[in-house]
Amino acid sequence: MRTNWKKYFGSGLILGASALILGACGGTADTSDTGSAENTSGEVVVEGDVKLWVDTDHVEVFKGIVADFEKEFPEVTVEVAAGSSADAKKDVSKDPKAAADVFMMPHDQVGQMAEAGLLYPNTKYADEVKANNVESAVEGVTWNDELYGYPYGVESQVLYYNKAKLTEDDVKSWTTLSEKGKIGTNFAEAGANYIFGPLFMSNGLYLYGENGEDPSGTNFNDEKGAEVLAWIAAQKNNPGVIQSGAEALANLEAGVSDAFLSGPWSKNDVIKALGDNMGVAAYPTIDFGSGEVQMKAFLGVKLFAVNQQTDAPLASMALANYLSNETSQLTEFQEMGVIPSNKVVQETAEVQEDVVAKAVMEMSQTTHSVVMPKVPEIVSFWPAMDAIINDAYKGNITEDEYMNKLDKLVTDTSKVTEPEEEKE
Repeated sequence: MRTNWKKYFGSGLILGASALILGACGGTADTSDTGSAENTSGEVVVEGDVKLWVDTDHVEVFKGIVADFEKEFPEVTVEVAAGSSADAKKDVSKDPKAAADVFMMPHDQVGQMAEAGLLYPNTKYADEVKANNVESAVEGVTWNDELYGYPYGVESQVLYYNKAKLTEDDVKSWTTLSEKGKIGTNFAEAGANYIFGPLFMSNGLYLYGENGEDPSGTNFNDEKGAEVLAWIAAQKNNPGVIQSGAEALANLEAGVSDAFLSGPWSKNDVIKALGDNMGVAAYPTIDFGSGEVQMKAFLGVKLFAVNQQTDAPLASMALANYLSNETSQLTEFQEMGVIPSNKVVQETAEVQEDVVAKAVMEMSQTTHSVVMPKVPEIVSFWPAMDAIINDAYKGNITEDEYMNKLDKLVTDTSKVTEPEEEKE
């Protein structure tokens, strides 16, 4: 279904009449500059030159979407250029005025960029975004109760398994999964943080508070946190668990393991490895000692954002909204494999028939995932989380040391410690 996006805004919606106060950084953005002008009917015409940064691999896809946008907004000219969504914060920070007006980015950089005054709030389409996208995607683009982005996709790890070895019922719980087959996954090396950090939230604890925005809101130093460490330690002696890092996919293909945890980025490789025997499911339940609970994963949200220093705010917001609308998200799913965040697109037959997309969409529910926190302090979480998971699994810390280690983890993760390569 194609959305009929209007290129004119009624006089009741004109933002250019006064400066818009930006709550996050105290700056102002005057939409009476390039990007809007009144026509003879008193309507605001969206116009201006806009630069768009998208990931290099997807430039051609977005050139096609932009061509459609320019037909609906003929007074706007868009330059599509290659960028890096993963490096959005770094690249925009270098010279915000010279950076793109609209750019792709991961949601976990939203808090840092909003606090730094790099993002233009979503003042035109906030209600639309909230109505059309799943709750977790809306949460991902929100900072201090204000929307700063335009979600176009969600991303989470899922469980891939060999249907020749395991059934749908077998993979519903970690217990039956590891009794009936072997799961290859990483507890002992770098990267265990991303896979198993959410175990603490699975057991009812919080990372940076309920909404992931409270630097002092982590409560892993609790009996439930100690239960998680004890469970991790027990996996070393679980014959159905094989320590697998980079070799996890190769082990699956060779039959050394029957399942592993990964994201939609592994879909094509798993198809090559297992062919018609590829099974995909949401995460299993898990028992830390007090009964089965849902094992959770981190959820990532893909979004477009608008540069705070754009000279064409209305045109930029219109473009960002168009790139994330219903029609565009379907194209992005078809051409790029992005799992849509739009509720209508998620329900289309094409998306529902994709087993990986269906599993990711199930994982995107709040019962199955935790939206990756956006606080700057999260840079300190990763090394601290890796260390405690690795040590618990290897037996380097004893049960009576768990609480002291968790106390230190909570203290360490409430600070901002920039990685060495990012220091000046």
